[in-house]
Amino acid sequence: MSENELNKDKVKYIQNRKLKTEIMKTIVVNGANGYVASNFINSLLKHKYKVIALVRGAKNFSAKQRMEEVLSEMDENRTLNTDNLEVYSYSLLEKNFALDEDKLQQIFHTDVDYFHFAASLKYDEKSVDEIFTVNIEGVKNSVSVFKKYATKRSRFFYIGTAYSCGNISGVFEEKFYKNEEISAFRNYYELSKRFAENIIKHNNEKYSFNGHVIRLSQVVGNHKTGVTKTDYGIFDFSKRVCNLANRYPNEVIRAHIDPRATQNLISINTVVDYLLQTVAASSVPVIMNFVAKKSIRNEYIINVLNELLPVTMVPLKRLDSKTMNPIERMIAIGMSFTESYTATNLVFDTRMRDEIIHSTDEHEIGEENVLEMLKYFIRSLSDKKKVAAA
Repeated sequence: MSENELNKDKVKYIQNRKLKTEIMKTIVVNGANGYVASNFINSLLKHKYKVIALVRGAKNFSAKQRMEEVLSEMDENRTLNTDNLEVYSYSLLEKNFALDEDKLQQIFHTDVDYFHFAASLKYDEKSVDEIFTVNIEGVKNSVSVFKKYATKRSRFFYIGTAYSCGNISGVFEEKFYKNEEISAFRNYYELSKRFAENIIKHNNEKYSFNGHVIRLSQVVGNHKTGVTKTDYGIFDFSKRVCNLANRYPNEVIRAHIDPRATQNLISINTVVDYLLQTVAASSVPVIMNFVAKKSIRNEYIINVLNELLPVTMVPLKRLDSKTMNPIERMIAIGMSFTESYTATNLVFDTRMRDEIIHSTDEHEIGEENVLEMLKYFIRSLSDKKKVAAA
């Protein structure tokens, strides 16, 4: 055999070993049946990663059934190869997640990337016990399990929110901020996510914990296809407007919304791409802001809804509740969460993110993308009503 042939065989051997290593990398995800987590898992499986999904079982559905159902829905019912997927029923708040120690040792026997997605999305004061229990105590327990069973080279990724910025003025940097009282935030959800970030900080400093924080802004649909499977944020608002438009067509409805304020929207496919790049990177920053570089004005979103629905929404920066008619009051009640985000023009730093994440203009959402997502979402609401009526 010639030296050239030997070199070719050597290169082939190295490539095969690299491919085998990439296929065998394990990603552990809790809260795995959530919107972002399930899309992430879908893509991980397509890229041949081994995925261990931790899912809370339900009364009528097992953890595996819940995971399979959401993966099917997110992938438009196309067949997904799940040979590399393992699903376990877990309890976020119980010791060892209510899993056998042997099972946990098996899950963490090799270097893994662990993603903590589990969270309560509630925000109001009456739900504060649940918010703190899930979003703070749940993170503490997750960290505890990881510290006990994971290898030293394993990495812990806490999925936070860019809105842990609270009522900050100026640029929200990719660094830790101190815990503050509720007056520094728009709601208890934001406060709980700030406290959870500092759990990571504490463990990094005291125990040489390999912890990282990824902050997401408002995650929407797929900006390339328009497919939108979330009813969070602007889509929750759109659903409420759609319901009222069907009940009270051709009405003019004023809403307490600053038309010149903005929404920081990042598409689900962009988030997943950034997460995949994170997994592939050998070294990553402690904190990264996964946010859009350009935000979308409220007035554009309102104008699109006015085009798509038989209603005329009028956004007003100032609106006295005493002057509202009954329909406007219904909108105001439904906006108890979203209203606090209708007067924001937030600025986020991404310099740490940009050190490892390849980001281009193609990752950004434009107005035409918002239009297509809202079209898809409203059409889906109509289809669901038709099915329910039938």
